[in-house]
Amino acid sequence: MLSFKELKSDFPAGLVVFLVAVPLCLGIAMASGAPLFAGIISGIIGGVVVSLISGSQLGVSGPAAGLAVIVLNAIDQLGSFEVFLSAVFLAGVIQLALGFLKAGSIGYYFPTSVIKGMLAGIGVIIILKQLPHAFGYDQNFEGNVHFRQPDGENTFSELFQMLNAVSPSAVIISGLSLFILILWDQVLSKKGRIFQLIQGPLVVVLLGIGLNILFQNYYPQLALRSNHLVSLPVAESLGGFFQQFTSPDFSRILSYEVIFLAGTLAVVASLETLLCLEATDKLDPYKRISPANRELKAQGVGNMVAGLIGGLPVTQVIVRSSANIQSGGKTKLAAFTHGVLILICALTIPGVLNMIPLASLAAILLTVGYKLAKPALFKSVYRSGWMQFLPFIVTIIAIVFTDLLTGIGIGMAVAVLFILKNSYEVSHLLHQEKTPEGKDQYHLVLAEEVTFLNKGNIMQALRKIPEGADLVIDYSKSAFVDHDVKELIEDFKENAHMKHISITFKETQGRQRANATSVSL
Repeated sequence: MLSFKELKSDFPAGLVVFLVAVPLCLGIAMASGAPLFAGIISGIIGGVVVSLISGSQLGVSGPAAGLAVIVLNAIDQLGSFEVFLSAVFLAGVIQLALGFLKAGSIGYYFPTSVIKGMLAGIGVIIILKQLPHAFGYDQNFEGNVHFRQPDGENTFSELFQMLNAVSPSAVIISGLSLFILILWDQVLSKKGRIFQLIQGPLVVVLLGIGLNILFQNYYPQLALRSNHLVSLPVAESLGGFFQQFTSPDFSRILSYEVIFLAGTLAVVASLETLLCLEATDKLDPYKRISPANRELKAQGVGNMVAGLIGGLPVTQVIVRSSANIQSGGKTKLAAFTHGVLILICALTIPGVLNMIPLASLAAILLTVGYKLAKPALFKSVYRSGWMQFLPFIVTIIAIVFTDLLTGIGIGMAVAVLFILKNSYEVSHLLHQEKTPEGKDQYHLVLAEEVTFLNKGNIMQALRKIPEGADLVIDYSKSAFVDHDVKELIEDFKENAHMKHISITFKETQGRQRANATSVSL
């Protein structure tokens, strides 16, 4: 249920997310090879449908840049956008089933260091991708998070291309916008209630529109070209607006290629959603925990609706979610508001939206990117030790040079290596004592949980036991000992007489009672 108690915070935040979301929806649709309006449809669904079902208070859903390559290839291979929509519908059904099967818990198995790295990596990506738009170079589409670009360029080469195509008017607009955003956030928001109700991003958007109108009327050489502005499809009538919606073609829904595509979309969209859900909860100032299984159900329903009316696949998206949080959103009314605003404005005033300079939106996103990747975050994680810092920094680098899911996978691999290393090292404690008779006695105390990964380490410890020593193998603190380790110890026990080693086993009382019972039987 929606709550209107925080309307004064949620409406301005929803407005900011709306301003950020429109060009992202259009850019992702363009990158996906789909009709531009398909991105707008998914933005509406993510805001209106998903937010009503979701249990996430701050998450914002919409078309995902991470799926753009999959969608582009799928539409090309299927040869029809309508057939592709049937796969989106089926993917939603699969996600709904995953929610009922409680598959949402997968997201809880990602380490905090990797989640923090994901947030910082997205922040770095936002900065790198928005700088060209801030300078007036708009060859790369909005919402692109991949390192390699469709035109053969990459994230860094685009920055060099940017320097050859600087637009003075875009630089003026983005520069003034950044100045206002920083001033609003650091100074004016603390001066009076009016500056809290009216958000800085809205001011810079209005400023951008006003400056471009000024340039058009008095300095035409500075006027922004159409590719420097939002480009929402404009319908000439109400009927034309609804004609932009597309119905799916279910004639091939049971074919292998459609079913395989649906499964791929469901898995990738669910994983991206769960990761963003975890990251959003980390950013939540109230530290609320969102129900993951309910989120999968919400996304499933959203994708079913998207498939039925012509939208792109929907996921929870960290860029919009973080913009929501940093704009002061407190409940899911903000996400719902952004969806309603997309619907109303696309229906009534698309021409006004098409007056918004991308340079103004770039300034807004640059501030969002900075807040996600603040230097203070890097210092904080570094002080936590290398076990936290290395997966964190590797995740950031991998996301910048590949894409979101690949980068997280690489970061997870590094985190798992640390886990394996620690598991290997903390398998046991070996210490030496003297018996009353003056004989050497060694105590091998096994850890609470000993797996096959500890086999090599324990084997090295047993080899250190000298001839003629007494050895106590202590199971008393162990809740689980893997069969491979037990077998290793049994083999050592059988051959201990050859080195004149005396072995005593110390076990928990429960284990001793079980052994006694088995003997008596």
